[in-house]
Amino acid sequence: MTAARPTILGMTGASGADYGLRLLQCLLEAGQPVQLLLSKAARIVIHMETELRLPGRPRDIQQALTEYYRCDPEQLRVYGQDEWTAPPASGSALARAMVVCPCTTGALAAIANGNSDNLLERAADVTLKEKRKLILAVRETPLSVIHLENMLRLARAGAVILPANPGFYYRPATVAELVDFIVARILDQLEIPHALLPRWGQEPEAR
Repeated sequence: MTAARPTILGMTGASGADYGLRLLQCLLEAGQPVQLLLSKAARIVIHMETELRLPGRPRDIQQALTEYYRCDPEQLRVYGQDEWTAPPASGSALARAMVVCPCTTGALAAIANGNSDNLLERAADVTLKEKRKLILAVRETPLSVIHLENMLRLARAGAVILPANPGFYYRPATVAELVDFIVARILDQLEIPHALLPRWGQEPEAR
């Protein structure tokens, strides 16, 4: 198993579970180790929006996702929101970066204010203080002044605000292709090679 630093992936209860699940799939297929932090609301939204049915306990979720994505058992680690001894809770545990995808405006506010009331929020706080890349795929519309001010505060602190707003210049024909647009932009930020969609200036493949 690679000794590469893991990517921390946090999923909150915003609509758009497919964004996070597709990102997880792409990270695993790229051979990246992943530490997955799922909120309770995220599991509910996954159940509502996808065909995936996850168990309740983190270790059972880990086993289910390892089998679902057919990845190396050592490649994926799933931690509960109250596991304060988990590696993402400390800056001494090295990580490549952290992505919150999808990110609720509630999680956005908590991270902007350094609340650290659960493992996901603490991991984001650690990522910022250690000056590692923090990517927040915010999924909400319309945005209030409070949301925008929290985004500005986090952008000034070094976070990448990457709203789940897909483009259409490459002529997407399916929802999956719209999802891939956002996942591709996140992978670009992580500097992980992919071929999810054509680059600007490239002709889309004939359908």
